[in-house]
Amino acid sequence: MMQDMAGTLYLCATPIGNLEDITLRTLKLLESVDVIAAEDTRNTLKLLNRFEIKTPMTSYHEHNKMGKGPFLIEKLLAGESIALVTDAGMPGISDPGADLVKLCYEAGVPVTVAPGASAAVVALVLSGLNTRRFVFEGFLPADKKERRMVLQTLEREHRTMIFYEAPHRLLDTLEELEGLFGAERESAAVRELTKKFEEVRRDSVGNQRKYFTENPPKGEFVLVIAGLSLEVQKKEAQASWAEISVGEHMQKYLQQGFNEKDAMKQVAKDRGVSKRDIYKDYKMNE
Repeated sequence: MMQDMAGTLYLCATPIGNLEDITLRTLKLLESVDVIAAEDTRNTLKLLNRFEIKTPMTSYHEHNKMGKGPFLIEKLLAGESIALVTDAGMPGISDPGADLVKLCYEAGVPVTVAPGASAAVVALVLSGLNTRRFVFEGFLPADKKERRMVLQTLEREHRTMIFYEAPHRLLDTLEELEGLFGAERESAAVRELTKKFEEVRRDSVGNQRKYFTENPPKGEFVLVIAGLSLEVQKKEAQASWAEISVGEHMQKYLQQGFNEKDAMKQVAKDRGVSKRDIYKDYKMNE
């Protein structure tokens, strides 16, 4: 239940590069709220100075969220309004903003969003890869073993995958991706989004690794990786069926209640061959 006298937490998206991408609504909110909670007040001050906004700030980040979160909730319950901003993009994505939102709901404080740029979505649409279905993984663990464990869970992922990565870990991640997903997997390495030197490198994972080995990466990256293609999945499935005989394959469906005709049809589909071929093989070895 929302507290009647509580202020509102506004999740305000900020530009990911070009300051002109800030929305009019966000500018009005940053001017009108009682306080701005910023991931890095020094970084946000540059944005506020650009638009001559004098609203007081306080810090809220990963290292002080345990103490600062309850403090901000007290202010909200006292009727103050707060704008939450991250250094770039949408607060709550790969930062502790989500923790503050949870505290607000638990305390009955209203929350709303002033939407704007998000690096993950911008990189996805720039990548040229499939945008119909995708999965956002954010920053991978810094620990090599943990990073590999996460990536291993994505080996069979068929949706486009989006990762954030720091320049000093980019090569390690590309090496892991090449080893698990294959050197030929399609990818895009995107950096300097919306800035003057915006760069989108579309190439295979293997070639990305070679390029950045020779050209040390600079700036924060978004990696967009193609999912396992349906064609590859189909070929792998057909290869697995080839390990058993047509007769054994037929029996699997007959035992499930298929009649002989429908079983042959399904076996032919599984193996990527004609129903006539299955009929010949099955009848010959009955």
